[in-house]
Amino acid sequence: MGSTIALPVIGFVRTSHTQPENTPIQAGINRGEQGTIEITAPFQEGLEGLEDFDYAWLLTRLHAPAASGGSAGPAASAAVPPLKQVPFLLRSQQRQMGVFATRGPRRINPIGLSLIQLLRVTGRTILFAGVDVIDGTPVIDLKPYVTRFDRPPGDPRCGWFDQLAIADGATPDQLTHGGPPT
Repeated sequence: MGSTIALPVIGFVRTSHTQPENTPIQAGINRGEQGTIEITAPFQEGLEGLEDFDYAWLLTRLHAPAASGGSAGPAASAAVPPLKQVPFLLRSQQRQMGVFATRGPRRINPIGLSLIQLLRVTGRTILFAGVDVIDGTPVIDLKPYVTRFDRPPGDPRCGWFDQLAIADGATPDQLTHGGPPT
């Protein structure tokens, strides 16, 4: 097994979601829903200047059990999840992919990456749009989205994702059991 590192939690996300299986799968398909990030006091100074950006990368620790039956919680962090998995979006085909070709929560390092829209930064609180995590999710970092650095040129290939239609607000439960987003 590889080495481990400790990462400080800089804050927590506050949303209306309490279960991963009923939480939208990606921020980009849930832009209409808002949440907040509460940065802990020792890290407030690090927010200076963030209000001048429209978007930011939110990095989180996916701490809740994954909807697919695996666990992303602390007890499971020592166990390596399957390196080949059936992503939610391929459940109907029962098609496996390598974990590094997926964006699901059952990962070797359960780190979430969300491109959020910054609506307001006030004191230690960030109001954002693009909710895709449950309430209480630990925040490990924020980085401003910079178009010149983050948007690749042309029309990049997106592997098996290019073959799918994904409804706005889709959740793991809907993708597993069918039905439109509620």
